[in-house]
Amino acid sequence: MVDSRLDQFIRRIKAQRACLNMAAGLISGMSGPILELGLGNGRTYDHLRELFPARDIYVFERDVAAHPDCIPDETHLLHGDFKETVPGALARIGAPAALIHGDIGSADSARDAELAAWLGPALRSLAAPGAVILSDRAIGDAVWPPEPLPRDVAPGVYFMYRAVALH
Repeated sequence: MVDSRLDQFIRRIKAQRACLNMAAGLISGMSGPILELGLGNGRTYDHLRELFPARDIYVFERDVAAHPDCIPDETHLLHGDFKETVPGALARIGAPAALIHGDIGSADSARDAELAAWLGPALRSLAAPGAVILSDRAIGDAVWPPEPLPRDVAPGVYFMYRAVALH
């Protein structure tokens, strides 16, 4: 029996929460902002604000359509296509990130694969050494070593990487 789309969504969202919660512990001794790629309706951004109340959280979003309580201020919102906002973001953010989270998946798997292939290398300059990179799509296998997932997250549902120093 194939899982329904609802079951797949629930499994992905549980995995996202488990990975974010684990990442909070992994970066607790690091400085640096949090980056959220894709605001969506703002649920993950809201969870990040709870996990990291003392950190700057920068959100990259093309079309803002989130709940009004879950939209960052203009200083922390990089509005536009990832390919336009990610490359020059370090100058605006001011420091490499301790955590980068991307919820970039859509119903178009070919588009997702193309974006993921571009994002992995594009995000490299935004990640501090030791930073955690999380995504609902595989984005960093060629760029960063995988990090073990929480034990209740099945492989392939969510992806976790650890940034290494640039050479």
